[in-house]
Order: sequence, then structure tokens, then C-alpha cells
Amino acid sequence: MNYNWKKRVAQGTVVALAVTAMSTTTVLSQPKEATDTVSGYRTAGIVQAVSTMEAGAYATANVVGSQVTVVAAANEQAQVAYPEWQDRLMANVDEFLYVRATASTDSDIVGKMYKGDVAEVTATEGDWYQITSGNVNGYVLGEYCLTGDDAHALAESVCKTYAKAKEGGIRVRSEASAESAIYTVMAVGDSLEVDTQATPVDGWVAVSTKAGTGYVSSDYVDVSIDYGTAITIEEEQAAIAAAKAAEEAAAAKARAVTVQNQAVAASYDDTTLLAALIQCEAGNEPYEGQVAVGAVVCNRVRSGGYPSSVYGVVYQSGQFTPAASGSVASVAASGPKASCMQAAQAALAGTDNTGGALSFRPVSSGRGGVVIGNHVFF
Repeated sequence: MNYNWKKRVAQGTVVALAVTAMSTTTVLSQPKEATDTVSGYRTAGIVQAVSTMEAGAYATANVVGSQVTVVAAANEQAQVAYPEWQDRLMANVDEFLYVRATASTDSDIVGKMYKGDVAEVTATEGDWYQITSGNVNGYVLGEYCLTGDDAHALAESVCKTYAKAKEGGIRVRSEASAESAIYTVMAVGDSLEVDTQATPVDGWVAVSTKAGTGYVSSDYVDVSIDYGTAITIEEEQAAIAAAKAAEEAAAAKARAVTVQNQAVAASYDDTTLLAALIQCEAGNEPYEGQVAVGAVVCNRVRSGGYPSSVYGVVYQSGQFTPAASGSVASVAASGPKASCMQAAQAALAGTDNTGGALSFRPVSSGRGGVVIGNHVFF
């Protein structure tokens, strides 16, 4: 009895599975009536199942459709505002960011990116960007950097922006109108700083002028951000040395005062000789520079460490090249120009604007001292 009941249940299950398979096949292939093989109540069940499957399929289609819409919207948002900046990077720091030889804080420092500097990203390595900027190639830590559109936004906020005239005769007007007053006219290649605080006006670029904010047609200017590039350690050291030398020279010049020393006894020939040397060494210098060269000679005469006469100082071996070459004698014979004669007379009378200097060299030598014209006196 129990066995027969189990048998019937098994047979019923097989039939149900067959009907289900049939209905499934019908739905997946194409709509088709199956009244010849399925009884009325089974047809109703199948119809209900098919309806349920159709509803599920419709819902699935709606979900897929909404997913496609979301993806499309995301793609639209992924559009970048400044494609040319997508491989650029800026250091988001208050002062500077070290550039290292490898992607490690333990590696050598090869350069610095200061605030406002931009680099090109060439690769990434973990949390590091490999970059090139100016003469610097190396790695910077990503947490201190901004890239792409974010880097462009930072550049706009920390760097100056300029409008450069594409052609000559570009009128800068008081308002964003071709009918407004003209503040100034730009020649080809002229640049004016863009007034980034002014309210933007389509077709116009606001620029800073002596008269105030002006406007120039955007058709006639190229607008660009004036950003910097990284510097190597060697470049930085050279810049520091140059700045120090300039500071020392300025300080020395500020300290230098003209004093009146004891006069140097000299004949007319000595005066002419000194004037000739002044012309050879400083003929194209301002008058103060000519007096300074004469003062050096007179300071030597008074020092006790050099010959005690003008002639002896001028012709001392290895001191003044024009004297050794014969140029001084030639100028003395033909007569020095008036300014050099006047400078020689002032120096012999005791005028000294070099602070007691005994030597001079071109400023380009980098030597510290009192700078007068193109010479430094020390």
C-alpha cells in the first residue's frame, strides 16, 4: 500500500516535470498553443506561470534599461573639461615638494617642485607619480599632488593668467562692448594680466590695466596660465648663490660713501697718464665709474703696499693690461677725453667713492664689493 502510494507520487512528479519542461520550452522558443496535449486546468496553470515569467522578464528589461541609463550618465560625467591637463600634475603644497630619484622617501632628492610648478606625469608606481618638469626627472608622492582638472583649478588659483595679443592694434576697452571707451592698444605679442576676479563675459577677456579693469575681445588674444617648472638641486644652489652675491653687492653699494682723502701730488703728465688709464679701463662707464678707477690708483699710491707714485702704480708689472699693451701711452699721447681728465683730477684731489678699494673687476666676475657701473671695487 505504501509502496503504491510512493509510486503514484513519483509518477505525478515526473508528469509535472514534463509539463513544466514543455511550458518552459514553449516560452523560450516562440508563442504557441498547446491545447491538444495539455488539459484545461493544466493550461490555466501554465498560462499563469507564463504570465509570471513575462512579468519577471519585463521587470528585468526595465532594470537593464535603467542600468544602461546610469552608465550613460556616468560616461557623460566622466567627460573632462581640460583634456590637455589630464597628464599634468601640480604640487598641492604651501612651499615646495621634493622630487626623488626613485619611488621611495629614502631615495635621493633630485629636485623640488615649488608652489605653482607643473609637471608631466609619465607613469605611476604605487602611491607615487613618475614625472618630468623642467630639467627634473623623478618621483613625487601622490598624496601631495593634484592631477587633471583638479590641477588646472589649482593652477588658476595660485598662478597668474595672461592674455597675449595675436596681432597688433588690439583695443582694450573700458567695458565688454565694442562701443565703450578705449583704455589702451596692444601690439602683437603684448601681454596683460587677466583679471580673474572680474565677472566673466562671453566673447571678452577681462585684463588689468593702469586705468583699471579693461576688456579685450577673446578672438584676438591667447590666454594662458603662467606656471613654473621644477628645478634641480644644482639649479637651486646656483640661484641661491647668485641671489646672495646680488644682496652683498647691493649692501656694499649702500655702504659706500664718497670721502675726501689726502691729495696725491702729481704733475700734469701724471694727471694725463692717470686720465689715459681711466679712459682705457672705464671710458664707456658713467663719470662715477671713471672717478672710481682713478681712486683705486690713488689709494694704492697712499697705501704703502704699492709704488708711491702714479707712474709707478700704472706701470707696475702684472697690474693694468692697457698699460702693458701700450694703449695707455697711445691715449696719453693723443689726449684723453675731457670726462676722464676731470675724473683723474678729482681722484688726485682725494675724492674716493670706492670705500678705499685697491682693486676692481667686471661685475660678471661675481666678486663681492662696491658696484659702480659695470665694475665691482674691493
